[in-house]
Amino acid sequence: MVWRKFTIHTTTEAEDILSANLADLGLDGVQIEDKIPLSEDDTKGMFIDILPDIGPDDGKADVSFYVEVLSPEDKQDRIEKAKKYMEDPSVDASYMPNTSNVYTPAELKQLLRDVEEMIADMRNYCEVGEGTIETSETEDKDWINNWKTFFHPFTVGDILIKPTWEEIPEGDEDKLLIEIDPGTAFGTGMHETTQLCIRQLQKYMKEGDEVADIGTGSGILGITALKLGAGHIYGTDLDEEAVPAVRDNLKANNLPEDSFDMVVGNVIGDEKVKSDMGLGKYDIVVANILAPVIVLLTGEVAPLLKKDGLFITSGILNEREQEVVEAFKSHSDIWEILEINHQGEWTNVTARKK
Repeated sequence: MVWRKFTIHTTTEAEDILSANLADLGLDGVQIEDKIPLSEDDTKGMFIDILPDIGPDDGKADVSFYVEVLSPEDKQDRIEKAKKYMEDPSVDASYMPNTSNVYTPAELKQLLRDVEEMIADMRNYCEVGEGTIETSETEDKDWINNWKTFFHPFTVGDILIKPTWEEIPEGDEDKLLIEIDPGTAFGTGMHETTQLCIRQLQKYMKEGDEVADIGTGSGILGITALKLGAGHIYGTDLDEEAVPAVRDNLKANNLPEDSFDMVVGNVIGDEKVKSDMGLGKYDIVVANILAPVIVLLTGEVAPLLKKDGLFITSGILNEREQEVVEAFKSHSDIWEILEINHQGEWTNVTARKK
């Protein structure tokens, strides 16, 4: 995804007024850069030991906004997709396609004219300074190296999970190795919810098990299951980027592509997706999503499982644990809760199909 960045060179006197006026034009979010020293109140709650030396305040400021430019057809498709997702209670907000600051070329041309007129009008009542607009572009991939600096090898029990670009740490050579490149769209596996699911897979999975991974993302849970001896994985995700992400991570782990099937679709309310997956086929279904989605899944997943099959869930904030537990109990003829585990502020619930 390519973002166009527009930076207005202005003054500290005008930066707040300019930001408010940009919001009035329909732009969501701006970035302000200046040399005004932070006050003691500003720094409260900030995890900063030493503030950077930015030099003396020179009265200058840069106010930037970002827009995504799409053809009229692509913009309309984006809006319709977002509307469809917003009307579906099983889709959490992280899957929503971006609809903020999206413009067609003609709309962008008009927007820039409006911004220039706004700046000219502001000169009548405040010191705007240069008031010039600088244009540049940035891509999602420009941010990759930033987040990569925070993703390092870590262990879950006797499993070593490491980014594909790092070496195996000394002393971890004998651990079960899983290599992951989540790209810009999915998690690294370091999150507590993923680790809770991995521990349950370690505990319950048997050699040759059929496993379904709902909300696959990078494929880390399915790949972990394969490394632990699963016979086959079937993954579902709402994001089309999950398909190449899983394919690339299978290759990184020297796993055959046909060991992990993927479908872009929603298990909830879509009988075709469930039929394509196979009813009564799975020994384990794992879902690391969000509590409201898991609540819905308690009434949807059972037909996929064999008798005595397991449903391993996480992505549940501790304060929403009871909500998920009650959802399982409301289907007491189907589910028996085996375990409830916690890590940090997150909960895992593992249930067995009766």
